[in-house]
Amino acid sequence: MRNLLYFIASLLCAAAVAFALHNWLAQHNDPGYVLIGFGHWSLETSLTVFTVGLVIGFFVLYNFFRLLGVLLRLPGQISKRRRNIKFNRSQDALIAGLFDAADGNWESAEKVLIKHAANSGAPLLHYLTAARAAQSRGALDKRDEYLQKAAEQSSDNNMTVGLTQAELHMSEQQFEQAIETLSKLQSINPGHGRVLKMMHQAYQHIGDWEGLSKLLPSLQQNKVLMETEVKLLQTKAYSSQLKKAAAQNDEASIQASWEEIPDHIKSLPGIANIYFAAMIAAGAGSRIEDGIIKQLGKHWDTTLLELYSNIETDNLPRQLQTAEQWLAVYPNDPTLLKTLGKLAQKVGQMEKAEQYLLKSLNLEASVGVCQLLGEVMFQKDDKDKACLYFKRGLELASKEVLTQLEEQAQPGPAQA
Repeated sequence: MRNLLYFIASLLCAAAVAFALHNWLAQHNDPGYVLIGFGHWSLETSLTVFTVGLVIGFFVLYNFFRLLGVLLRLPGQISKRRRNIKFNRSQDALIAGLFDAADGNWESAEKVLIKHAANSGAPLLHYLTAARAAQSRGALDKRDEYLQKAAEQSSDNNMTVGLTQAELHMSEQQFEQAIETLSKLQSINPGHGRVLKMMHQAYQHIGDWEGLSKLLPSLQQNKVLMETEVKLLQTKAYSSQLKKAAAQNDEASIQASWEEIPDHIKSLPGIANIYFAAMIAAGAGSRIEDGIIKQLGKHWDTTLLELYSNIETDNLPRQLQTAEQWLAVYPNDPTLLKTLGKLAQKVGQMEKAEQYLLKSLNLEASVGVCQLLGEVMFQKDDKDKACLYFKRGLELASKEVLTQLEEQAQPGPAQA
């Protein structure tokens, strides 16, 4: 409309100029004279007619070339208009797909998102949302196909696709695949908090404590978990590694696993007890005897006392003598007295063993003490007393089993 107005205004201006020129020439009784020759052809006319013809010719040529430009640009404009229409439709489809996904209409969301993904300004969002929808309806092959298309739309260092893929794998309990993806992402961005947290969760689910222990420094350095959480995780990871090595019953493997543990974790009683028990079970108790004595000096532990009494050593009297020194500090400890009784029995000092065990039994009746007393009485050839102690041990064991069964049978707290 604006161009038409410009054209009419220009035409009127040209007509006004031609009219003014004609009046001016008429005042001088001279219409002007124009002669144009070309070869054998010539054109003769008045100045007024020539001027009007020139103006009209200019406008005709101007509009011809303008129309020609419009026609030349028309295919591009039509194509651009089609692209704009498709883009607008894809935007509407994206919104509709997101609403369908939010409402749980997975199949409808997937269909509309994929149909318009190629024409969208954000194809990545189409494919990732479609992948979630496909997994939600159980189509894992389609999910992987859409994730692959999303990866083709993103750059090599784009974390979005990888994080979505790992999250979907984890929600389907595919932890090995999730770890594989997360490891690639970690190589791109080693300190990415979400990547580290998901790796920690995946390692825990599959029980890969070796992988988790290697990840712990990054978790602590990047403050992905609270300090208390890191310490608990460290304890669990290293204790699981020790138990795994202990299951092999190989001294070298146990020792190697122990040496990998940081000193502040080694000092924890529970971790040390696992190591000592594993070494004793592997037949290397003599190598850790001094370590147990040192640990007991730092932290008095009844479990460690039991382990100390199970050490096979070539110098039993020295072992008994060491344990007897602790009586000065813990004279009424039933576990220590039981340990002393067991060690005295090993040395062959049956009277001393009986005294220690009877004192322990008076302080705290236990199945273990009754069994040891029965063995001592049997070695002293007092079979009647041996039978009595064995019988008492069985009664105590039966009571413990019944107590446990009653506790399990009791209903829990009422549910609100």
